[in-house]
Amino acid sequence: MSLLKFESMLKTNSIYFFDLVEFEEIIIHYLDAGKHSLAKKAVKFGLEQHPQSIDLKLLQVELHVFEDELDKATFLLNRIEKIDPHNEEVFIQRAAILSKTGKHKQAIINLEKALIYTDDNVDVWSLLGMEYLYLDDYLNARSYFEKCLIEDGEDYSALYNIIYCYDMEKESELAINFLNKYIDKNPYCEVAWHQLGRQFFMLEMYKEALTAFDYAILIDESFIGGYLEKAKTLEELKRYQEAIDHYLVTLELDDPTAFAFVRIGECYEKLKKFDAAISYYKKAVHEDPLLDRGWILLTNIYYFQENYQKASYYISKAIKIDEDNPMYWRKYAEIQLKLNLFEGAVHGFENCLELEDDDLEIYIGLADVLLFLEEFNDAVSVLTKAKRIYKNFAEIEYRLAGLYFVLNKPILSNRQLINGLKIDFEYHNILKELFPKMLEKPKFRKLISDFKKATE
Repeated sequence: MSLLKFESMLKTNSIYFFDLVEFEEIIIHYLDAGKHSLAKKAVKFGLEQHPQSIDLKLLQVELHVFEDELDKATFLLNRIEKIDPHNEEVFIQRAAILSKTGKHKQAIINLEKALIYTDDNVDVWSLLGMEYLYLDDYLNARSYFEKCLIEDGEDYSALYNIIYCYDMEKESELAINFLNKYIDKNPYCEVAWHQLGRQFFMLEMYKEALTAFDYAILIDESFIGGYLEKAKTLEELKRYQEAIDHYLVTLELDDPTAFAFVRIGECYEKLKKFDAAISYYKKAVHEDPLLDRGWILLTNIYYFQENYQKASYYISKAIKIDEDNPMYWRKYAEIQLKLNLFEGAVHGFENCLELEDDDLEIYIGLADVLLFLEEFNDAVSVLTKAKRIYKNFAEIEYRLAGLYFVLNKPILSNRQLINGLKIDFEYHNILKELFPKMLEKPKFRKLISDFKKATE
């Protein structure tokens, strides 16, 4: 009734009286609903009618903090503290301000002061846990969340945070011990079983993980997280059809997700049911057109099927979403080569190098395409750059030998050929493929023959 009365007052510009409790309820309602402009109006009217109210002033501080008006919030807190120096909310709000500015240690000091005056330790413990999380102090964070959980065994937020601490410390075995003790006291807690399954999964104990997820689902048949994790575990056990069935359950329980469609597609691909896989990958990108993973999976499956035109179409989609991903440009270059679009392949390889994907394969691929396009000097330039990183690699030396031969630089060609022969004699056969005319020259054939005799 008081809420309707307040909103009626705003619409009619009338002035109604509300007691302090009514104003607090109205303001908290608007804060919880995210209607901060209405909360501000309620605070304004409330302070006009109850100007000495500490509680209303503290709600005003909370609004200032939310809107990043930290100087105003601090000024008001200082005034409140002079009036009511033992009010725990003063220290809690000051901690919030300090936390927002990254001063987490000072925030902790204020929260410890709040503990002296508060009747609600749990809320302050939870805030202390979060501040220690910000400092990556997982031991202290966990200790405060454990206090919360002891006080309220169904505080699942605290439970999640405790397990998060163990995860960050990479202490899965300790997490398992903790969860087993918790489950002994709370055997019907699906959240705990789910988290236990996650820990077993991380330790690659997939059968144990499966059992834990089964319990989570038995306790709550609509527990989507349980089905998802069980499906992922079934994938690891190569039970792909069962995994698909569990992913499909999640689609029935809630709105479809691109994640589930992708995982189903991957299971079908592993079962070599490629049409079904393609169907689900397409559902994934329809659900989330910005999911580059969906586009790249479509690219790969069409590439595998040697349908390079479609693969080219889908890799372009992935690149539009993430043009700074060198793996996408590498795949783009490979597809362009299959389509005999050599300038496109050059573009792809060059983008890889610009994005610091400087694997030897990239340099060699780019050099070979430039050789095919008769861009010999550019090919030499590419291989020279590669040589600065990859010293004493036959793949580079023999190609430089051939390129210098084509460019009529016999001394350099001879030197590079000797380098290649010293590194890997057998690899000189690449010259037959790339520079057959070079091996028609008797001096090169003799050099190779003499080198072989000398090393026998």
